[in-house]
Amino acid sequence: MSDKKIFILLPDGLGLRNFGYTDFYKKSADNNSEIIFWNITQFPLTDLGYKELKISNAKLHPLTDFYKSAKVQVEFNLNIKKTKDKVYNRYRFPFRYNTVKSAVKSGLINFLTLTHSTNWGLVRIRKKINESERKTLYYHESLTTLEREKPAIVFCTNQRHITTVAPLLAAKDLGIPTATFIFSWDNLPKATMVVETDYYFVWSDYMKDELLFYYPYIKPEQVIVTGSPQFEMHFDKNNLLPKEEFFRQNGLDLSKKYICFSGNDETSSPDDPKYLIDIAEAVRKLNAQGNNIGIIFRKSPVDFSGRFDFILEKYSEEVVFVDPLWKAMSTAWNSILPTIKDDVLFSNLVEYSELLITIGSSTVFDFTAHNKPTAYLRYNQQEQLDKKWDIHKCYSYVHFRSMPSQEVVFWIDNPEEISAAILNAVSNNKRNLDQAQKWFERINQHPPQLASERIWNAINEICKT
Repeated sequence: MSDKKIFILLPDGLGLRNFGYTDFYKKSADNNSEIIFWNITQFPLTDLGYKELKISNAKLHPLTDFYKSAKVQVEFNLNIKKTKDKVYNRYRFPFRYNTVKSAVKSGLINFLTLTHSTNWGLVRIRKKINESERKTLYYHESLTTLEREKPAIVFCTNQRHITTVAPLLAAKDLGIPTATFIFSWDNLPKATMVVETDYYFVWSDYMKDELLFYYPYIKPEQVIVTGSPQFEMHFDKNNLLPKEEFFRQNGLDLSKKYICFSGNDETSSPDDPKYLIDIAEAVRKLNAQGNNIGIIFRKSPVDFSGRFDFILEKYSEEVVFVDPLWKAMSTAWNSILPTIKDDVLFSNLVEYSELLITIGSSTVFDFTAHNKPTAYLRYNQQEQLDKKWDIHKCYSYVHFRSMPSQEVVFWIDNPEEISAAILNAVSNNKRNLDQAQKWFERINQHPPQLASERIWNAINEICKT
């Protein structure tokens, strides 16, 4: 019989990967705890064998989204003022004025931003969000649930969803400890902090410093460094299939050495198909010279386009498509459910690839966990689908400043350099791996396989208070 009930507030399927498929969930019994997913998503978690309480009425106050959008803009303005660095402008999404409704919304957000771009104004917006959400039926239903269930803690799987504000406020108002996990390595400079909780779980000391810099109202003792559970799968040898079995399952040729091209979504990288063509052409030329190399293409799980279809047909000798095993509930990015099978697939894909080629992806750390190098593409296509898109902006983002040196990856600055990067990797040139490992250690607390254990230790301490 468990002695405490842990509510995992789940606003999207990605949190299930970190806290349902990893050692975190497996260790609940060892920690005398019962995990219940407080589920805002449309995913039926009972089908996966998890205990859940569905939230069916996550309806915001009509003004909350306006305040939240203004808060993001104000934070960018204040960050620019604090740092004298205009890079934060690059995180802004353009306002829409194509309909009367969108024009009114954009106008109101701009007005709030203009009148609240001070520290005092930011405090006022934060208070307005909380005041608005406390007026909702959603908040009062959350109070009723919490009063009935009496959890020891409410733990939110990421900090960026506005739909988590009401239940977290309800928990705080009842004196139930609250915590949130900072979901990704690039989130804090992007002003994605929506929730305010008693505790904040972060990947590393580096991320802790970021959190305290961007949100000075948070006290150091509220921030707990744990690492991210998402990397644990790479250190579980039980996940690895024999090479022959993995190749057979995915139509790979055992005589070839494979590199992996990991794609982005259409917005993040509209020219991904052209980059894949460049890589396929380089491999075709290398094979004509006596090499035997293949490409594993893993698309972004939220890319529903058919933009790669003609490439997979034209370069069928070079490219093998290994589709992520995610379950789509709809075409919205936040309604895609990762599966346990995909964790196993991905871990094997990394293990049996010689090199990752991608554009600025955190997948570099997954490959580093398997002692495999990464190459970052760093050139624009001559004919771009979106003329305003610039690959160099990608690497100017704040999270890339965490690199210990430029030697963490192979840089590919034009299509002619692709072949050299591939040959370096397949010839076992691992000169970048020491620097990549330093980067991984800076970004994520090590040993990475102990993240869930550190999270549980922290939760147990919180529940004692």
